[in-house]
Amino acid sequence: MHAHWLEDEDEGEISIDELRAQGVHFEQLSTDPAEYQGPIDVLKKDKGYIEQDEVALTPALPNLDEICAKFIDEHLHDEDEVRFVLEGEGIFDIRSEDDRWMRVKVDEGDLIVVPAKRHHRFMLTDEKTIRCVRLFKDQSGWVPHYRDRA
Repeated sequence: MHAHWLEDEDEGEISIDELRAQGVHFEQLSTDPAEYQGPIDVLKKDKGYIEQDEVALTPALPNLDEICAKFIDEHLHDEDEVRFVLEGEGIFDIRSEDDRWMRVKVDEGDLIVVPAKRHHRFMLTDEKTIRCVRLFKDQSGWVPHYRDRA
């Protein structure tokens, strides 16, 4: 994970403690299913997530650009967005509590929880590959609500 303030690079990097102070949960786990499922199960129990699936985005997907276009505009969800990166990488731009952009690049082994009702956007890196475990309380709560749309 690498995080920094997007608008003001002079502010420097954002630590895990600062992310947590902003309400963003982050931790690193092994990508071995025998090792990560236990901590994932604890998170599910603690936060009430009941559904778990896996999603993969790769250049081989014929509609990759169309899929990614849904995530690039600033939006929020009615429930947390939970991603555990099994391979590849991606970028979350997340609004801080005072409405500044925090850029968080996640890599293999990174678990991030963007809190419910927090504006954010997501994009792939130039690698255009990410495979993640996703957790939901209810997948219907993960519908995007775009900030600049009526």
